[in-house]
Amino acid sequence: MKTAECVFPGHPDKICDQISDAILDECLKQDPNSRVAIETMGGHGIITITGELTTEAYVDMRKVAQNVYRDLGYHDKIGVQENVVSQSPEISQGVDTGGAGDQGIMVGYATKATKTMMPLEYELARKLAKGVSEMNGYGPDGKCQVTLEGNDVKTVVLSVQTKKSAISKEQVEKILGAKCENYFFNPTGKFEIGGFEADTGLTGRKLAVDNYGPQIPVGGGCFSGKDATKVDRSAAYMARYLAKWFLQENPNEEEALVKIAYSIGVAEPVMVTINGDAAKNLPFDLTPAGIIKFLDLKKPIYRETAQFGHFGNENFSWEKVKITIQN
Repeated sequence: MKTAECVFPGHPDKICDQISDAILDECLKQDPNSRVAIETMGGHGIITITGELTTEAYVDMRKVAQNVYRDLGYHDKIGVQENVVSQSPEISQGVDTGGAGDQGIMVGYATKATKTMMPLEYELARKLAKGVSEMNGYGPDGKCQVTLEGNDVKTVVLSVQTKKSAISKEQVEKILGAKCENYFFNPTGKFEIGGFEADTGLTGRKLAVDNYGPQIPVGGGCFSGKDATKVDRSAAYMARYLAKWFLQENPNEEEALVKIAYSIGVAEPVMVTINGDAAKNLPFDLTPAGIIKFLDLKKPIYRETAQFGHFGNENFSWEKVKITIQN
């Protein structure tokens, strides 16, 4: 049995991810060489923005944060406080020479089990979250969970901010394109208060949702709020590209698990493995500068990544390996 979760864009943690990435995008629009590491916490009337920022851009972070919150459908009063400083010179001296912005282990994965090359349980959870998010009359906050037994949907858990009647099992099955055996809707009995009015959110707290679900190991840090000199973002994207590329080059393989490790201040990775074996003589430049150039990561593309996961969306450059999957 396998279970995966997906959260709606209006979930408190995802609000924070989107604020952090919206600030990053605003910096990159004005200065593509911006160094950004922004963390956001929100809850109960206050959004707090902190981190490091080295840029020629001017960004009104209060306005960006409030606009994101309003864009998601919230109308409660929200204040913003910020405490942002320049990147530490001890870090920048290693990044300025092309080195990685931090140490860490990044993971990439791909499977032929689905057309998006994502795990089936993850893809079904995301499909349900997207489908319900697009339904009229429901609030922006919510989350869902799908449990599989083999390839069959065993259990669905759906929690949605609403004053309306329940979403029926039949509606859920229509979105999923599959029957489910057990179904729980708002199992506490009531879910009308959402967002920062109800709960606290924090950038980077939905790592499994941002990656491949809980069946696949998670590497280093989170992605949101970080520019591409931080390899825990850029190298994770490259690892996904490598996993898809590996399956393209090896048609008899059904899945690929890539791991890339770096030392802070050093350009070349200290380890690259594919399915546990050392990967040598790869036809790619895996330095931070090489990845940024190859995947075109200086563009303001990041808020979209913070909504329904960073992988399996064909709009993203790290998904551009195209493989025909027969289902």
